[in-house]
Amino acid sequence: MPWNKQDYPVSMKNLKPRIRHKAIEIANALLEDGYEEGRAIAIATAKAEEWDENHPDHKASGSDSSSHKSSSDKHKESPSLESSSRDRRHSEPVSSSKSHHNIHVVPTDSGWAIKQEGESDYYSSYDTKAEAVDAAREMSSKQHIRAIIHNQDGQIARSIKS
Repeated sequence: MPWNKQDYPVSMKNLKPRIRHKAIEIANALLEDGYEEGRAIAIATAKAEEWDENHPDHKASGSDSSSHKSSSDKHKESPSLESSSRDRRHSEPVSSSKSHHNIHVVPTDSGWAIKQEGESDYYSSYDTKAEAVDAAREMSSKQHIRAIIHNQDGQIARSIKS
């Protein structure tokens, strides 16, 4: 089901409108590519937040940035940007920076665990998902990394970036 500015996943309601609109655009593209809805939402939200960090809203500063753009700046905002970001989305990790590594809250046979992305060993284990999410939120905040929360079936449910 494609989303729009008026009809979007409830998990996107607290995003800034600019980020939410980008997340909707990304999520719709992921759905077209066959991604499961929950995974598309989580990836789109993370990518939209990353996009916002890398593309600050110049209008928020109060200046009319369109009248001060050079021809090279205008070229950067051409429609080809949309297609090039769509082409890259599968190859880039969900991360706020190439120097940081995501952590994941994942189900285990005996409860829940936090593991570093790309590692097979668990960083720490917990009896409940709530305990693991709280610990991941704290790690995310201290280390300035993204915590990706999975459902019991292993699918990505959401991400946290503090």
